[in-house]
Amino acid sequence: MNDYLDPINSVGMPELVDSAIALEFLMTVKNGIRNCAAALTQSADPEVQLALMEHLEQGIDLHGEVTELMMNKGWFYPYDMDKQMQIDRKSAETALDIARLPLFPNNTNRKGLFPTPPN
Repeated sequence: MNDYLDPINSVGMPELVDSAIALEFLMTVKNGIRNCAAALTQSADPEVQLALMEHLEQGIDLHGEVTELMMNKGWFYPYDMDKQMQIDRKSAETALDIARLPLFPNNTNRKGLFPTPPN
C-alpha cells in the first residue's frame, strides 16, 4: 500500500473495521463477565447477588451472540486454529501497512502559506 489516497487501497477496509470493532466488543464483553463474576463472589447482600447474577447471565448470552455473529461473518474461527491464524496474520500485516503510510509530509515549514506575515 503506497498511496493511501488511491481508492483501490480502501477495498475491503470497511469489513476489516467491522471485524475489528466486533472483536473489541467481544473482548469487552468477556472482561465484563469476568468482573461481574468477581463481584458476585465478593458480595454478601442477596439482592446484590441476584442483580449481579442477572447481569452475568446477560453478559454470557451477549458473548454467545457476538461470537456467533463473528463466526457467521467469517471473522472468527474458534475451532479452526489455522484459519484463525491466517486472519490474525492478515490483520497484523494490514495494521503494519497502515502504520508505515507517510501520512505527514517531511517538510512542515509553513513559511509562505499565510497571506500576511504574523506580527
